[in-house]
Amino acid sequence: MKFISWNIDSLNAALTSDSARAKLSRDVLDTIKNEDADIIALQETKLPATGPSKKHKEKLFEFFPDYDYFWVSSRDSARKSYAGTMTLYKKGLKVKESFPEIGAPDTMDLEGRILTLELDDYYFVQVYTPNAGGELNRLPLREIWDLKFADYLEELDKIKPVIATGDFNVAHEEIDLAHPENNHMSAGFTDEERRGFTNLLNRGFTDSFRYLNKDLEGAYTWWAQRVKTSKINNSGWRIDYFLVSDRLIDKVKDSTMIDSGQRQDHTPIMLEI
Repeated sequence: MKFISWNIDSLNAALTSDSARAKLSRDVLDTIKNEDADIIALQETKLPATGPSKKHKEKLFEFFPDYDYFWVSSRDSARKSYAGTMTLYKKGLKVKESFPEIGAPDTMDLEGRILTLELDDYYFVQVYTPNAGGELNRLPLREIWDLKFADYLEELDKIKPVIATGDFNVAHEEIDLAHPENNHMSAGFTDEERRGFTNLLNRGFTDSFRYLNKDLEGAYTWWAQRVKTSKINNSGWRIDYFLVSDRLIDKVKDSTMIDSGQRQDHTPIMLEI
């Protein structure tokens, strides 16, 4: 089976805007479509609490006519049109969806950050992990989130194997970003966030990309938009992952990045099992 994950940074814009960036996003959606994956996970959809509009649905059908999908958006007292996730799956796949709340602090459980599909032999979980913030103002809350999410995946893993993917908002090791020496106090590379990710792996999960590419440098999934040359210079971070239950790792055939061309920000990642 083939799986793709992408932090799209506004599915809303990609489907409805005529901006240059939205057109680049649609080019990436075309690339994803051509990969013919079984399941596609999208983070940071930024859809309203009511979900996809009629126009969104029409455009989604143009790109992905062979897929059904589930979505969850930011709601209630959380920020509007913020965060959000959507999982598309090939028609014919038997899935049971859930939108778990993990006891996360503040409004994190209301921001549409986790979407789980249960299939016959495994769980497929996608996550959009909260960012610690530019001033690390949300770091204490992020530490609680990391523990709660690790607990959640560990409980699922007791029932059947887990494939967990998404934007985890952390570069785990120094090899996972271009300039570790300058970023130990930056969101996504603090000691606290890295320990949180290590704790998650220690619960019985493997970073599939690093398992297959132990010493590969310069392999990133995100380049800062505000720095125009970040992607040209490959000054990036690897913060998007496919994690698998340890007992699945021998079944992994490939775990890689998909080229997103000129578009900065996140690039899609792909897992084949």
